[in-house]
Amino acid sequence: MTWKDYFSLHTVRRKIILVSKAAGFVLIVSYIASTRLTLPSSASLWLWLIFVTLLVLVIDYLMGRFISTPISSLNRSARKMAQLDFSAPCRVESNDEFGELSASLNTMAENLQKTLAELKAANAQLEKDVEQERLLLAERKELADRLSHEMKTPLGVIRAYAEGLQEEEDETKRQKYSSVIIEETRRMSELITTLLDLSALENGVARLTPERFDYVELLETAAGRLLSDIPDCDFELQYELPEQKVYVYTDKGRMEQVLNNLIVNAKRNVRSGGILKLSLTENAGMLHFSIYNQGQPIPQENLSKIWMKFYRDPHSAYSGSGLGLAIVAQILSMQDLDYGVENKEDGVRFYFSIPSV
Repeated sequence: MTWKDYFSLHTVRRKIILVSKAAGFVLIVSYIASTRLTLPSSASLWLWLIFVTLLVLVIDYLMGRFISTPISSLNRSARKMAQLDFSAPCRVESNDEFGELSASLNTMAENLQKTLAELKAANAQLEKDVEQERLLLAERKELADRLSHEMKTPLGVIRAYAEGLQEEEDETKRQKYSSVIIEETRRMSELITTLLDLSALENGVARLTPERFDYVELLETAAGRLLSDIPDCDFELQYELPEQKVYVYTDKGRMEQVLNNLIVNAKRNVRSGGILKLSLTENAGMLHFSIYNQGQPIPQENLSKIWMKFYRDPHSAYSGSGLGLAIVAQILSMQDLDYGVENKEDGVRFYFSIPSV
């Protein structure tokens, strides 16, 4: 670390450290200087006390500028966002954590406004048919209720931690609060992006672009990226793949998305020390894929619900956004492909089939 980096004011921590060190140095120097003045001791003491008072006011001003003012601004904006009011963006423009947090909150607000605008545009197209309009209104109500429910918790967390930042004096806790707020905004941004993608698929805005490619290679690439060389891996990976190439004619990007979501779901739900098995077999012109994870089975009455938007299995050890499997079901349904899920002995198996060419 160079001296320039050491004295940089691009983090709140460095600002506080620099101000505190400078204040301590000035305080010591001022005391030494006051003891050497050719004045009566009482006059020197009063002069030094006046200087200390001025120093405290300066420090208070700097702390207010560096910490209190940005936190107050962030808190006001987060409070409005918690009420789904995005009319007042954050105005903190500093080269530190507060500036980064302000930019993240503003990006989240822009994404939500964009989501609402795109939903309104889709509604305008569906209003041509009375029956479609009725179905659309029902879907919009469900989406609004779900979105409001999903956003209320993280926005409440952001508000709570922003208020905590305003009152907390411990620097370590301040850093922790800032990290939590930034992580919550990232999660909400990802949720909105995924929701927009699913909405585009359901409304026919996004279309499939089929091409001919080797499905074995696609699976090996996806599995290698998501399952190989994982530092905290705590499961046994098994796989069964054809030795030769097997070609299919479909949308490669969307099928990769299907594989990614199914693999991630299995990896997150496999029990510690359990088996995660990938299988790809060809039979009578059909390519059959399955993925099994050893772990908690899904209650029989909930098997059909796991493909629904925002559904989360209360018995699962992992609770995601509830959109990954909904996207899988939508992509496979658009191609009229057979897919499903079933409980096996000591685990769960997801599967689908696709014609080979």
